[in-house]
Amino acid sequence: MLTQLAIQDFAIVDGLELDLQSGMTAITGETGAGKSILLGALGLCLGSRADAGSVRHGCQRADLSARFDIARLPAARAWLAERELPTDECLLRRVVSAAGRSKAWINGRPAAISDLKALGERLIQIHGQHAHQALLREDTHLALLDDYAGLNDDADALAAAFRDWQHARRRLKRFRDQGDEIQARRQLLRYQVEELDQLALADDELPALEDEQQTLAHAEDILRDTQFAADCCESDSGGALTLLRQAHGRLSELPGSEKGALANTLTMLGDARIQLEEAASELNHIAANTELDPERLAFVENRLSDAHRIARKHQVAPEEIPRLHAKLSAELNRLDAGDNSLDRLHEAANARGEHYRQLAKALGAARRRAAGAFASEVQQQLAFLAMEKARFDVRLQSRDAPAAEGLERVQFYISANPGQPARPLAKVASGGELSRISLAIQVVAARHSTIPSLIFDEVDVGVSGATAEIVGQLLRRLGENGQVMTVTHLPQVAAQAHAHLHIEKHAQRNTTRTRMALLDEGGRVSELARMLGGVSLSDQTLAHAREMLHSSQRPAH
Repeated sequence: MLTQLAIQDFAIVDGLELDLQSGMTAITGETGAGKSILLGALGLCLGSRADAGSVRHGCQRADLSARFDIARLPAARAWLAERELPTDECLLRRVVSAAGRSKAWINGRPAAISDLKALGERLIQIHGQHAHQALLREDTHLALLDDYAGLNDDADALAAAFRDWQHARRRLKRFRDQGDEIQARRQLLRYQVEELDQLALADDELPALEDEQQTLAHAEDILRDTQFAADCCESDSGGALTLLRQAHGRLSELPGSEKGALANTLTMLGDARIQLEEAASELNHIAANTELDPERLAFVENRLSDAHRIARKHQVAPEEIPRLHAKLSAELNRLDAGDNSLDRLHEAANARGEHYRQLAKALGAARRRAAGAFASEVQQQLAFLAMEKARFDVRLQSRDAPAAEGLERVQFYISANPGQPARPLAKVASGGELSRISLAIQVVAARHSTIPSLIFDEVDVGVSGATAEIVGQLLRRLGENGQVMTVTHLPQVAAQAHAHLHIEKHAQRNTTRTRMALLDEGGRVSELARMLGGVSLSDQTLAHAREMLHSSQRPAH
């Protein structure tokens, strides 16, 4: 339950710290005194949207915190444990700057606003003053029934199954719609891959082909020039080697004294003869191995031409053809395998649809079982609220098409007077009747809630007199099993509370401040008298207020 609320520099509150208790707490004050400030501060701690107007004028920031005892809230403890946060208590803090930016903490650790909302839903329920207007919407009826029957987790699972089913159906439809396009792409790829298969260009083949083409194209020139060079070195009719041998022989025959002076020259001529012989041998070898092969040249040139033509067609460099071949082949294989994908997608969509229908049927059956009990309990509360002749019914009708919410619609019907047929709630209930019906439904929902902290914000609008006292008794009974805080303008409701929180506004010079305080017995009598009789409090009004308070606080028999 909510044990403490601290407010600093929020709206017209400069500083306030409230210690709260279990049971029913009435929150009262003059119109405009600032009752909404209390709920607004709590709402920010629970993740409501913040704005710069939240900060007290002239201050840099508003600092708000709410402390909860979560001993009876296993869902909240589990949420904290999953995030490795302390679970002995829960402290939510929100700081809003004058620029409108805000920061949040959970048990001292920085948190996202979405985390505040998620955790807040496990800590406290707020029933707003416009809840009766929400009853005019059918989606509210479904949510109330699910909440009453404890089916929220099942409803969430059904919504997730519906989303999965729709996703599978969309994938199947896209695949079918793209069938013609995929077939055209497959035909193009098959033609391209066959062409590349015929070319069958290896990774390192292109440079080798280019080198071979150069060799074959110039084979005649190579043969002629190498043979000529070989003949220059040595031939039957003469050549450099013959002349070199003759020169070396002549010099070698000179007398000994002259021969010594030419020793270095003879050595050089000998070396030159050896190198020339090797050169001649190499030239003869090249000439002997150079063949004129026009057919091979034509083959190589045609292969190079095909490679460049295909490269231009695909707008890639010729050396990238092997990689392109592998890429297009892989894509073709995927598309060929895709013939089975249609069957798989169809099976997946059918399986998800069947899973959704099974969940939807089970949830629908649970809703039908709960509808009668829910209607019976609301009927009892209506009788308690002086509408004993009204007849309340919860009807489930099949939807035209499956939806995330299920296969059925839930609608509340009411017959306010005997002899009148039950009709949809939005079409028959007057303002006062709608307020009491709303309160009866909220009381029933609260009784079955797993969250023991409830806030009712002026849910007693539209009731008065004896009915107002009954409303107070209903809220008091709820408070006996948990914590109920109710904002009210009715003394009959406030008198039933276990505790009474009074809010008042004070103007001092150029400053307006709101004060909040828990009233003792004398304070409660005075506040009830004000609510009964206005500003001027007579002895009779005070006596009436005292009697109302004492009577309301007596134990029920």
